[in-house]
Formats: sequence, C-alpha cells, structure tokens
Amino acid sequence: MVNPLQTIRRIQAMVWRYLYLMRASWPRMIELVYWPTVQVILWGFINQFMITQSSWLAQAAGLFIAAVLLWDVLFRAQLGVSVVFFEEMYSRNLGHLFVSPLRPYELALALVTISLLRTSLGVGAAALLAIVLFKYSIFSMGLPLLAFFTNLLVFGWAIGLMVVAMVLRYGLGAESLAWAVIFALAPISGVYYPIEVLPSWVQPLALLLPASHVFEGMRTLMIDHYFDGRQFAQAVVLNLGYLALGVSLFLLAFRAARRRNLLLHVGE
Repeated sequence: MVNPLQTIRRIQAMVWRYLYLMRASWPRMIELVYWPTVQVILWGFINQFMITQSSWLAQAAGLFIAAVLLWDVLFRAQLGVSVVFFEEMYSRNLGHLFVSPLRPYELALALVTISLLRTSLGVGAAALLAIVLFKYSIFSMGLPLLAFFTNLLVFGWAIGLMVVAMVLRYGLGAESLAWAVIFALAPISGVYYPIEVLPSWVQPLALLLPASHVFEGMRTLMIDHYFDGRQFAQAVVLNLGYLALGVSLFLLAFRAARRRNLLLHVGE
C-alpha cells in the first residue's frame, strides 16, 4: 500500500537535493534567466533595425541566409571542440587517455581537427539545402567566403577551448557554458544587423570580437560588392589573441586538474 506521506517526503527530499545542486553551481543559476534575456536582446535589435531599414534586404538577395550559415560556422566550430571533449568526460575516459603517451596539446589539436570536419559537414549540407530551397548559393562569394569561414572557425575553436577549461575547473556544472557563451556573443556580433545599430557604449565591445568584423565584411561584400581587407586584417589579429588565450587556459586548467587528481573523477 502506498503511503502518501512517505511519497511526499521522498519528493520533497529530491526537490531539496536539486535546489542545493543549483545553489552550489553559479552556471545553473545564471541559466535560469539567460536564454530568455538573450532572445529578447537579439530580436529586439533585429526589430529596431528592420523598422528603420525596410528596403535593406532588397539590396542583397540572400543576406539573412548567408548570415545564418556563417553564424552556424562559429556555433558548430565551438561545439565541435567542447561537446567532443564532454563525451570523454561522460564516459570517464580522460584518465585512460592520459595513461597513454598522449599530451594535452595533442588532444587540443585532435579536438580542433574533428571540429573542422564536423563543421564542414554540417554547414556544407545546410549550404546545399539553401541552394535547393531558396535558390541562393553562399559559394557565390568566392574566395572571401574562405576568409570568413576560417576566421569564424578559429574564433569558435578559441571559445571551445575556453569552455573546456572552465569545465575542467568547475566540473560538469559548467557544461551549459558550451551553449551559453556562444549565444551571449550573438547580439553584439552584428550577425543580422550592422554594429551601428547597437547602443554607442556597446559598439567598442563588439569591435573586440573577430565575428563582428567578419559579419561587417560579409555585408560590405554583398551590398557594396567589394572585399574589405581592413576588416579581414582586424579579425585575423583578434583571432590570434583569442586562440592564444584559449590554448593557454586549456593547458593551465588541464595541468591544475592533473595536479589535483581530477582527471579520474571529472565525470562525476
């Protein structure tokens, strides 16, 4: 016979357990309000821009499609690093990997390589689908597309390595950063609208992101029909800095995890 009082107590105990887990993990607390806030900010800026620029889309066919595809390069490049690493954590395989002669930098190189393959496959399939469904080919950009793709790919790798470092430091409670960090950058990266739409105090922050220069360069190419070498050079310089930071944080976090004997328990 089911005892309702005992059932309520067991449910109450589990609820308190999850509340304690949430309270002990700041990424879980932030996640509660994070997604609605980002969506409101992003689409608020899009709405603000479209109200004042009703004829803007007519200047370049496929502009939004190109923006979505290039954004997906950044998104998938970051996930290609972080999620593949998480799979090793889920299976508690990190300790086994590093019993072998494998070195941390070799793991990082393997992660960015598989990220390149996953990104090329995923975005390539979406680009072909856009040709079939919408009669738009992103490949019509020519060589500048390679410049945009490479810069976004490297930026995604840098973010992915930073996320991995955070998870090594704080555990799987920080796993949601793999999705949260990249979308936090979307509103100030000018994916769907020019940087000038942003408030004046946000624009300097946007210009510190390689992605902002890539999307500004994409719009210049599609609307004004020329490749902005200055935007490309700025994205490259910023990417070198972000990639160096990502690799450094990854190696430091890995060294700390090894010293504290966390590699065998990091999936718990």
